[in-house]
Amino acid sequence: MFRNRKEAGEQLAEFLREKEADFDLVLGIPRGGVVVAYPIAQKYGCPLDVVIARKIGSPSDPEYAIGAVTPDGEILVDENLLMFLHLDKNQFEQAAKHVHQEINWRLTAYRGGRPALSIEGKRVLLVDDGIATGFTVRAAIAYLRRQGASYIAVATPVAAPDTYSSLKRLADDVFCLHVPSVFYAVGQFYEDFSATSDQEVISLLQAI
Repeated sequence: MFRNRKEAGEQLAEFLREKEADFDLVLGIPRGGVVVAYPIAQKYGCPLDVVIARKIGSPSDPEYAIGAVTPDGEILVDENLLMFLHLDKNQFEQAAKHVHQEINWRLTAYRGGRPALSIEGKRVLLVDDGIATGFTVRAAIAYLRRQGASYIAVATPVAAPDTYSSLKRLADDVFCLHVPSVFYAVGQFYEDFSATSDQEVISLLQAI
């Protein structure tokens, strides 16, 4: 159990040191992932930026991911899940378009006019505050591959066991403090899992 995201990030930074992890820059998945990423970037003296892969939630349960969108507009979707939930493809594509617009808005707001860090040829550490289905992380990994990253490692305090196994096949490395046998939601592993504000993300990015 982690007290909050900041403590989780500090523990993860120590764990990465123990594992002799090597990377050029740290990318947090907003919003909570940036709070976890900040102590890591501080400890390593690395640049910190965001990569936004936003999930597309099920109409009946917005927290349950059925797909994800990346900054370049690419869509990751579980076709079998769409059919199982009897969701209309056009409806899904409209939702994806809306999410992509939100991504562009958030990138502009978070960076405050600063250019994105160059990914090409870089060793990247991708950080989230916890990984359940893994849709957003998988989409982010694919996006970073398209941007030319030479190495992609995923770091997170906690991950669902099946998701952890699948990510190990996609990323070059996966660093995870806790892979519990019983996993219901990321929030169950935090004493304080209150929502991170956009302003907090902006402040952390400006502080590095």
